[in-house]
Amino acid sequence: MERRLTRLWYRPRGGPSLLQPLAWVYGAGMRARGCAYGMGWLRVVPSPKPVVVVGNLTVGGTGKTPLTVWLAEQLRDSGLRPGIVTRGYGRREASAQPRFVRAGSRWEEVGDEPLLLSRRTGCPTVVAADRVAAARRLGSEPIDVILSDDGLQHLRLARVCEIAVIDGARGFGNGRLLPAGPLREPASRLDRVDLVVLNGSADHASLAPPGFARPVLRMSLIAGRARRVDGSPAERPIEDFREGPVHAVAGIGHPERFFRELETHGLEVSRVAFPDHHPFTARDLAFSDDRPILMTEKDAVRCAAFATARMWYVPVSARFDAADADALVAEVRRRVDAFRPPTL
Repeated sequence: MERRLTRLWYRPRGGPSLLQPLAWVYGAGMRARGCAYGMGWLRVVPSPKPVVVVGNLTVGGTGKTPLTVWLAEQLRDSGLRPGIVTRGYGRREASAQPRFVRAGSRWEEVGDEPLLLSRRTGCPTVVAADRVAAARRLGSEPIDVILSDDGLQHLRLARVCEIAVIDGARGFGNGRLLPAGPLREPASRLDRVDLVVLNGSADHASLAPPGFARPVLRMSLIAGRARRVDGSPAERPIEDFREGPVHAVAGIGHPERFFRELETHGLEVSRVAFPDHHPFTARDLAFSDDRPILMTEKDAVRCAAFATARMWYVPVSARFDAADADALVAEVRRRVDAFRPPTL
């Protein structure tokens, strides 16, 4: 079902969709909810520390997690102590109660992305279905700023800055709201965010809503050296895998991006796509040959328990040119520095 919907959402805009009536209902609900918060009928809850939201408008991967890692590193370099809150999609117990991600946490308990974020950044990381509760719990730690991985639509939590990430390759698909299209909110929501980041090359004018004139910051994802999934310190350049075909495995929101990345490095790949947050088992990767298996870092989190020596993951890092990097960090710092804690 997920693959069929994705093909429907990202094909060229066609005629009427049988799902469009449901999209109208969904859109009406989103507008009513936004109006309720705007009128004060639903309460926006203040956070003990300034919150910076990194989110997107579409279902599926856009690059917000690598951007969150990059921003955490940049803010730390500027003298701040960041922490991270996230819902922890894919975990088996999506409790509203806050839970810290520890070094020994299992992805089934905290989610794959929170575990990746914690390991890559070293920042205190809290997961909870209730982001307000997560922010309050994290706010008691010695931190200066809270990064919310996703949460653009979680209006209950007050924030000082919103960053929307757009997938340059797929854009907004057919431009329709769920379930007729991939949009969680109309593209006009970009008018109300503070920063827009385009991941990959694309003509942002074709992605933004009519009349949108705000600068768009350009981000790219750079692949690093391949690393063993089983925890071995061994590393290899991606180009080392050109010697023969490899199995490319991806259980992420946009697997084609990973497959194409490997191909740009000259690899011959056999594509194996799974749904996002797929709970891998050893049987899923029991290929009958001895070819290397390459996967994303998020997938490696879910495969570590049964990893073999032929399983490798390819980490990616966000990159900006100097001007865009400076502009992004400066705007976030300006908003964080202007924050005043709520009075009790």
